[in-house]
Amino acid sequence: MQQDILVNWSPQETRVAIVENGAVQELHVERTLERGLVGNIYLGKVARVLPGMQSAFIDMGLERAAFLHVADVWQRHPEGEPPTARNSQPQVPIEKQVFEGQPLMVQVIKDPIGTKGARLSTQVSIAGRLLVFLPQDDHLGVSQKIPADQRDALRRRLTKLVGAAGGGFILRTNGEDATDEELAEDIAYLRKTWTRIRESATRLPPPSLLHQDLSLLQRVLRDLVSEETQAIRIDSREQFGLLAAFGEEFMPAAASKLQLYKGERPIFDLYSVDEEIAKALGRRVDLKSGGYLIVDQTEALTTIDVNTGGFVGSRNFDDTIFKTNLEAAHGIARQLRLRNLGGIIIVDFIDMQREDHRDAVLSEFRKQLGRDRVKTMAAGFSQLGLVEMTRKRTRESLAHMLCEPCPVCEGKGTVRTPRTVAYDILREILREARQFNPREYRVIASPKVIELFLDEESQHLAGLSDFIGKPISLQSETAMGQEQYDIVLL
Repeated sequence: MQQDILVNWSPQETRVAIVENGAVQELHVERTLERGLVGNIYLGKVARVLPGMQSAFIDMGLERAAFLHVADVWQRHPEGEPPTARNSQPQVPIEKQVFEGQPLMVQVIKDPIGTKGARLSTQVSIAGRLLVFLPQDDHLGVSQKIPADQRDALRRRLTKLVGAAGGGFILRTNGEDATDEELAEDIAYLRKTWTRIRESATRLPPPSLLHQDLSLLQRVLRDLVSEETQAIRIDSREQFGLLAAFGEEFMPAAASKLQLYKGERPIFDLYSVDEEIAKALGRRVDLKSGGYLIVDQTEALTTIDVNTGGFVGSRNFDDTIFKTNLEAAHGIARQLRLRNLGGIIIVDFIDMQREDHRDAVLSEFRKQLGRDRVKTMAAGFSQLGLVEMTRKRTRESLAHMLCEPCPVCEGKGTVRTPRTVAYDILREILREARQFNPREYRVIASPKVIELFLDEESQHLAGLSDFIGKPISLQSETAMGQEQYDIVLL
């Protein structure tokens, strides 16, 4: 599988597209004024402790207080105790661990999403090129993506390199083939970073930022490059130089794939990335066979509905449904990555009568989800024929980042009809007439509502005017939404 990474840079925004075999698979956007907080370490102050919720709100100097749950409060355990034993230890109540006004070092594990503040943890982890450093722990682990038969040997190598200085480390996937020298350099870099963070915590008053995670450009080299990556093309000469220097120091293998894009066409036009972004913001996703997906995102969950549409490719109706669902399994997994959808996701595949078809679709769906760099979990088909799944959510989805609720419908997706609004206006005038005695009523509303009053509803308007004994005049206002209106008493 051939993979290219395209980087479109501007002073206000960085956009990264991961393209596999000519198709856009992932999109990452970072805006200078809206940079994400995940990975940042702060010295915060406990603003409020809620024993009933076993949580606390932490002031970090942001717009909203951040949320710390008792499950994310680090507890010291006996050295050498395996992680499974630690998970079984009883949790100390949060009111016995933190108190209001207490300075507390915390790390952001989820960005603020919607009306919710950031989610925090007191267990710090610092990601390097090859390793993740857990300064408060002593556990040495190896990424689950590395084959099981290699993990023990890698863990023994790591134990020797860490030595008596201690600290917990997890070997990342791209550290599988690293030399001892490269691992030792990463260990030294991470320990030096932690020393700097601790020193800052003793000097700075809360709330203060102690450590900021890498920018999206730098995370391209650290997190997004894989063995399949053929090239990383960037369209800014200045950023290319900065990224090359950063890569040569910390990630030379990834930096060797950097290329400066000098083409006349915008870099995202190479694979129609902007068109893919536009499609990823819509509800309907067309499949090649003629079927289509409907994606609806709400605050609580996301629903994805699969439809056959115009696909009549097979003689057998069961085979038609089966092939549509198989194609949908690929399309859904790709849309989850493109749109960065997270949380609870409900997929409504087309009903299949044969159990072997259901098993094959579910197997293919899980296989495609396995390509995701974000943790996913898909259950089997429910009694209602739905597939329930979860995808870890750490940042805003693409739609939440690029869009905002419609000011007319306020995110409902529908508006009341002109006739419904007209009848609301008639009732409001009658209500006002019982309380006030003006000379005249003037209705200011959208052109469609006014047009209805002048045509089909003119008789009802005239009847109301006669009933209250006052004239009612009309004024069209193009700037008003269909549901908006004003009744002026003259």
